[in-house]
Amino acid sequence: MWNTASGEELHTFNGHTNVVYAIAFNNPFGDKIATGSFDKTYKLWSADTGKCFHTHRGHSAEIVCLSFNPQSTLVATGSMDSTAKLWDVQTGTDLCTFLGHFAEIISVSFNSTGTQLITGSFDHTVSLWDVNSGKRIHKLTGHNAEVSSTQFNWDCSLIVSGSMDKTCKIWDTASGQCIATLKDHEDEILDVCFDYTGQYLLTASADGTAHVYNAPTHVLRCKLEGHVGEISKITFNPQGTAILTASSDKTARIWDPETGNCKQILEGHTDEIFSCAFNYEGNIIITGSKDNTCRIWR
Repeated sequence: MWNTASGEELHTFNGHTNVVYAIAFNNPFGDKIATGSFDKTYKLWSADTGKCFHTHRGHSAEIVCLSFNPQSTLVATGSMDSTAKLWDVQTGTDLCTFLGHFAEIISVSFNSTGTQLITGSFDHTVSLWDVNSGKRIHKLTGHNAEVSSTQFNWDCSLIVSGSMDKTCKIWDTASGQCIATLKDHEDEILDVCFDYTGQYLLTASADGTAHVYNAPTHVLRCKLEGHVGEISKITFNPQGTAILTASSDKTARIWDPETGNCKQILEGHTDEIFSCAFNYEGNIIITGSKDNTCRIWR
C-alpha cells in the first residue's frame, strides 16, 4: 500500500503463496483491504496497520474477483471453480456459496443496497442473486462467448455486460430481459462501465477503441480513438467529467466524455497497462502494468 501524496510505501501485505489477482478497498470507509489469490484464498487486511485479520479458505480453484458490499459487512469472491462465495467481514464466516455457473466467474458486483449480487462468467451468462437467501433471481442468457465484465447502473435498475462475442448487452434488473445489444465494436469487449449519474455507458475493446453511449437511449455518442493496442480497462472519474483508459500500448489516456477528445496521454510504463483507477476524490490516478510497477499520477 502506498501514500499517494508522497509515493511512500506504507505496508507490504505478505502471506499469499501465489499471484494476488484481485484487490479491493472497502470504500468509502477505507479501513480494510481484501485480496484474492491464485493460492485459492481470500485475505482481509487492516489498511491502517497492514495486519491480516482473516485468511479464508473454501474455493477449490483460483480467486479472480472480489467485492465489498456497500455497508462493508460482506465480501463476495468469484473463482475459477465456477462458484461465488459470500463472507462475513467481522467473523470471517463462509455464509453462502452461489451455485449455478459452469465456468470461471470473472466479475462480482453488489447493488447499491447490498441486497443483490451479479456474477459474470465464462459460461456466457450473467446471474443475479438474492444476497439474503443465496437464490438466483435471474439467469441472463444471450451472449455467444465468455462474459468479460458486468456492472449495475447508478440506481441498479439496469445491468450491463460485455463479452468476447464483441457485443455489450443491457438488461432490465427487475425482469431479467435484455433491452439492448450494442454491436459497434470489431473485436472482443474487455470492460464496461456506467458513470455515477446514469448518463453514460462505456465499452472498451480489443479493437483498440472505446465507445461512449447515451445510457438511456443506447445511442453511440463518440468513439475514443488513439490507442494502438487493446484497451483492457475503462473507468470514469467520480465527477463524470473524465474517462480513463488503460491499454496494451503501454499508455493510459484521459478523455473528454462529451467530445471524445484525448486530453492527456500518461506515458512511462515499459509494458502493457492492465489496470487503472481514480482515487475517491478523482484527483489522483493509479496504473498497474506488466512491467511490475504501479505508477501514481496527479
